[in-house]
Amino acid sequence: MKPCLIFDLDGTLVDSLPGIAASLNRTLTAHGLPGHSHAAIGSFVGNGLRTLVQRAAGASADAASIDSLVALFKKDYELSWSEGTRAYPGIHKMLDWLRKDGFQMAVLSNKIHDFTLTMTRSMFPNIHFVAILGQRDGFPHKPDPAGALQIANAFGTAPANCVMIGDSMVDLQTAANAGMQAIAVAWGYSNRARLLAAGATRVIENPSDLAALLS
Repeated sequence: MKPCLIFDLDGTLVDSLPGIAASLNRTLTAHGLPGHSHAAIGSFVGNGLRTLVQRAAGASADAASIDSLVALFKKDYELSWSEGTRAYPGIHKMLDWLRKDGFQMAVLSNKIHDFTLTMTRSMFPNIHFVAILGQRDGFPHKPDPAGALQIANAFGTAPANCVMIGDSMVDLQTAANAGMQAIAVAWGYSNRARLLAAGATRVIENPSDLAALLS
């Protein structure tokens, strides 16, 4: 039986950091707060929008300020995300190979659900994903296994037959919590050394390596 594949989005299928950083820095500036470098913002991502904003705003920001920052970021990012988002080189070819070879695929992200849907469908219009799930109100997000297990149910298979593919420690933890296999990618926002230190046992350097590994 072919394994079912669950992809992270940001840092795995797409490099969205330029768009996130631009929106976040515009949001911070509008609130009189200092911006951050792309490298710093890259270290903030992975645990959802509110956590991203909290890390960027600093420990002194109160809940009302965070609410305001989150709301403004959403408005800005909705209008501008496409200007700072691209599929990583080789991703379209990889997904097309997986599609033709009959793999079931899904996307699980800590990006807001509506953004996750819009971005995935816009960037990969010719790829069928059994499920596309982002961060939803009232639902726990990665590394909680709920979303991954929901996708396994949509696949109609056991969690042990699913593979989480992502660039972060959060993805590795999600796979472990859900009883799934994991493949880490080193072209995203975490390098090979960090992924290995976090317990990754399979790390690939290029999208083409995934096809070889699954073959």
